[in-house]
Amino acid sequence: MMWSRPVLRRNISTTRASSSSRRFLSAITGVHGREIIDSRGNPTVEVDVTTAQGTFTASVPSGASTGIYEASELRDGGSRYMGKGVLTAVKNVNTILADAVMGMDTADQRAIDQVMLATDGSPNKANLGANAILGISLAISKAGAASRGIPLWQHYADIAGNPIPHTLPVPCFNVINGGEHAGNKLAFQEFFVIPTGAATFTESMSIGCEIFHNLKKVIKGKFGGDATLIGDEGGFAPPCDVESGLDMIMEAADLAGYTDKISVGLDVASSEFKVKGKDQYDLDFKTTGADKDTSAVKSGDEMIAYYKALIDKYPIVTIEDPFDQDDWTNWSKIVAQVGEKVQIVGDDLTVTNPVKIQQAVDEKAANCLLLKVNQIGSISESIDAVKLSKQNGWGVMTSHRSGETEDNYIADLAVGLCTGQIKTGAPCRGERTAKYNQLLRIEEELGAGAKYPGMGFRKTEWMA
Repeated sequence: MMWSRPVLRRNISTTRASSSSRRFLSAITGVHGREIIDSRGNPTVEVDVTTAQGTFTASVPSGASTGIYEASELRDGGSRYMGKGVLTAVKNVNTILADAVMGMDTADQRAIDQVMLATDGSPNKANLGANAILGISLAISKAGAASRGIPLWQHYADIAGNPIPHTLPVPCFNVINGGEHAGNKLAFQEFFVIPTGAATFTESMSIGCEIFHNLKKVIKGKFGGDATLIGDEGGFAPPCDVESGLDMIMEAADLAGYTDKISVGLDVASSEFKVKGKDQYDLDFKTTGADKDTSAVKSGDEMIAYYKALIDKYPIVTIEDPFDQDDWTNWSKIVAQVGEKVQIVGDDLTVTNPVKIQQAVDEKAANCLLLKVNQIGSISESIDAVKLSKQNGWGVMTSHRSGETEDNYIADLAVGLCTGQIKTGAPCRGERTAKYNQLLRIEEELGAGAKYPGMGFRKTEWMA
């Protein structure tokens, strides 16, 4: 049996910061990273940050359908974990990055993030790994909140300069999985039930859970028990097409008695089925050989016509990634044609990056940001992305990743930044429900001051 000596936590006494005369309760006295397993059975980075007040732990998610412009996630390669190990990123946490931040004040999030970015020195965190930097950034935010004696959501609000952090997000429950998140033939990646008619977040949870259970009955009745197996984000993965999937969601809502209290949404993740070098999208991209449906290949204009037909038929309020991350022409076209009525969400297009967001603003190519902190790689940069989006009149949807952990910080981020909407999977699987349960706790903590935006999810309150 092979074994290795465990990595020792770097202590302030063994670093260049040990001679500092600073003595804050919030000063970093230890940083320790480790490799843990995410919800897909792949390794990811977890980080402990220690101060005089204790140890604060955070873990980093990972996506399956990732945009090519995302910050660089460092993987080891080789045969171990099929190349997906993160021991190099963990080593960077325990050495170079630990040395860089030791002794700093955890209450100063931006300063610590800036030191890590400078230490990495690359434009996309490729040298040390966005997963290494983000693990520390997240743990720092938890330690910073504790040092100030305030909840994490309030700490995020204060970092952002948001004086009114009392808005709970409307949950977008991903109840049917397709695309890269499931083994069915369905091209579109996510189908949402959105309780826009609920009066409180608590009510939205009961609506989502009841429709989820009714949807299981509907799917089982049409396709049998095997079709109720779940995908990466806890939603069902039946052998349906786009319209029959939406039909089943509406049937389940009717059975639950909530037809008048829900809207629906789509994450198309169309970069996964763009035909390379052509203005075409292959809705049957998972099929090969003689069984492939060649009629499922649509041009950009045909895709827009298809989306408009779906919007006319179903109560669709949001569509994410309707076109490829580099198909700026068709993005601008769809925003011009349906953007007033329907939210057009940039994920692969904008990758939580202020540079890409500004380009999308200038080209009128989206009207909502999908906030994924691991796309950009730090809390400070994520906050900058949200502020830029809101200042340009966009909505913001806080998002998990398909490869998740039990960490629930995005719930606090959604409240602290008043994003007004969140997607974190179906009301199923512990790594998904952890975020919903944290939102229930925050709602209880806010009490009568808690606000649920309902149909106003696109335009939530924000700083002046």
